[in-house]
Amino acid sequence: MKLTLSENIRAFRKERKLTQEQLAEVLGVTTGAVYKWESGQSVPELDMIVEMADFFDTSVDVLLGYKMKDNSLSRTVERINRYLYNGDPLALTEAEKVLKKYPHSFEVVLRCAAAYLILGSVSHDKGRLRRSLELFEQSLLLISQNRDPEISEFVIYGNMGTAYIAMGEYDKGLELMKAHNAGALFSDMIGVTLAAFMHQPGEAEPYLTTALLQSLAQTINVVYGYAFVYDAQGDYRMEEEVLRWGLEMLKGIKETDVPTFMDKTFAMLLILLAHAGIRSGKAADARLSLRKAAGYVRSFDSDPHYSLISLRFVEVKENIGLYDCFGLTAQESVENMLRMLQDQDLDQMWKEVCEDV
Repeated sequence: MKLTLSENIRAFRKERKLTQEQLAEVLGVTTGAVYKWESGQSVPELDMIVEMADFFDTSVDVLLGYKMKDNSLSRTVERINRYLYNGDPLALTEAEKVLKKYPHSFEVVLRCAAAYLILGSVSHDKGRLRRSLELFEQSLLLISQNRDPEISEFVIYGNMGTAYIAMGEYDKGLELMKAHNAGALFSDMIGVTLAAFMHQPGEAEPYLTTALLQSLAQTINVVYGYAFVYDAQGDYRMEEEVLRWGLEMLKGIKETDVPTFMDKTFAMLLILLAHAGIRSGKAADARLSLRKAAGYVRSFDSDPHYSLISLRFVEVKENIGLYDCFGLTAQESVENMLRMLQDQDLDQMWKEVCEDV
């Protein structure tokens, strides 16, 4: 706690245009005493501090330079988060303080556990990591208080697994993650741990494939979602940017020129890109996007192929397919997308493009 008493005495004295000698006379002390107070060489007695505060028409806490912290639960958690953002170990000091005050609060215990996990991982400090494990264990006992739908016991066990892996105790970490890998939540972490740290590529590959397919589906949905968000906001430049980013990234997953489910997805993204182009006054670009979309539609529907086998990096033992909610064929999917967009100019341009090809 930093006090600024010496600076404040000097500031208040100068504000009243007093010399050190004049202030000393008012307070009945020597000039040397005032000098030492202002230079920080000594501190006045409590009764003298009260007398000075009264003379300067201020409060004792203002004279001391003391600012009372808001030590409520929410504010304390905010401070921990702020320290964590800067990688400041003071987060752990705050964590231990708040744990003493709220030892049975799920929110507090879990946030403090996360603080120890983060700072323990970046500093390779096993003591901090073991403290995080203690707190995660404690949070499991308090989980009935949880009201955050994004947090579950699976997430907590995953964090514990991460702590073990950070300590080099790979078997313990993997055991926890594999046992609580609902929805392939930790498949990526399991895969990279097996491959990079335990040198077991054969066992790692199925987990990495599962994680890749999950991230692929999530990426497609995120690109669709952002496109509709920016469209609703009228931000057609950002709509175009996220669609172009998605197209470029997703093209890297395709193995060959053989039509695949990804071609159907490309057609849908290009329809959205054409819509953004029309709305931003880029009719020529929009028409080009539609021509590409029409090519993908024609190619896919001539020989529909939904298999995962045609995707790069994906190793599967059985022929599993990919599907979406827009339609079974590319043409059906595009028609459903056009109905969603309700863009007459787009409808007309799509009709013209289809007639040309």
